[in-house]
Amino acid sequence: MTEAEPLTVWHDGACPLCQREIALMRRLDRAGRIRFIDAAKGDASCPLDRAVLLSRFHAQENGVMLSGAAAFAAMWRAIPLLRPLGLLARLPVFAALFERAYLAFLKVRPQLQRLLA
Repeated sequence: MTEAEPLTVWHDGACPLCQREIALMRRLDRAGRIRFIDAAKGDASCPLDRAVLLSRFHAQENGVMLSGAAAFAAMWRAIPLLRPLGLLARLPVFAALFERAYLAFLKVRPQLQRLLA
């Protein structure tokens, strides 16, 4: 990733859980390497169907669209403090583990959203 090509992250700005996560990532992204786009807003530029973007976490790294754990790993790689975790997530065994954990999280996400609302 070059300085001229920031990572693009689409998030659900209507989700209280997502709002907290993105707020933390914004604070950690001191170099401004990530462009955050609220996919819940009607004027958000969405390369995919909005429902698809809101159903899973998405990021675009070097022109490649990623979703789920791979998108989180790309975001981690863009933040120096989290970069080692993002690099680890590129290894197939860890990528598979992170994706399984992400799929498990998606099952409880609605309950967590209700708790934080």
